[in-house]
Amino acid sequence: MGTTRTAVLVDFGGVITSSVLRAFTDFGASLGGDPRLPLELLARDEQSRALLADHECGRIDTAAFERGFAQRLRAHGADAPAEGLTARIQAGMSIDRDMLALLGGLRAAGRPVALVSNSFGDGTYDGVDLAAVADTVVISAEVGIRKPSRRIYAIACERLGIDPEEAVMIDDLRQNLDGAARLGIGGVLHTSAADTRRQLADRFGITA
Repeated sequence: MGTTRTAVLVDFGGVITSSVLRAFTDFGASLGGDPRLPLELLARDEQSRALLADHECGRIDTAAFERGFAQRLRAHGADAPAEGLTARIQAGMSIDRDMLALLGGLRAAGRPVALVSNSFGDGTYDGVDLAAVADTVVISAEVGIRKPSRRIYAIACERLGIDPEEAVMIDDLRQNLDGAARLGIGGVLHTSAADTRRQLADRFGITA
């Protein structure tokens, strides 16, 4: 028998909120060209990738990222004003109240919860009481490390006072679960609150 998993690490964007990927695609569509362009740049354009990494790790602020990414978009034929760019990308995202209820239920049942999030822009967490969501909050720009680095998950486990083998990570991106798995953390690929609730119960015996 393996170690019983009792704690949950959870992503913010795309898990507690609606899809980040859809938000980027909607933003791309608003520019009048290929709606996939913003995501394609962040996936394959080295300058865009470096900008995102520097921003998520807190090495550059929101304004610097916006200026740089707007330049990369313009270089690929899309005119996007820099100021407020990250807010426009996130404008269509909404909070998933079912996920907030699930996390609240887990905490009420004595399950430790840590929020582990790669930061993006200003105001990302506005409107959500993070202290009500999680016992500890690990934001990439604040610790200087981003997912999928193993170290950010280790920080979350250390703050909860648990071993990684006692934890499950909920994330909407497979690469982030793969990073957590390298520490021995279980993974739930999130698609909906109902499916995540089912996976936690059926695979790991974690119930609210």
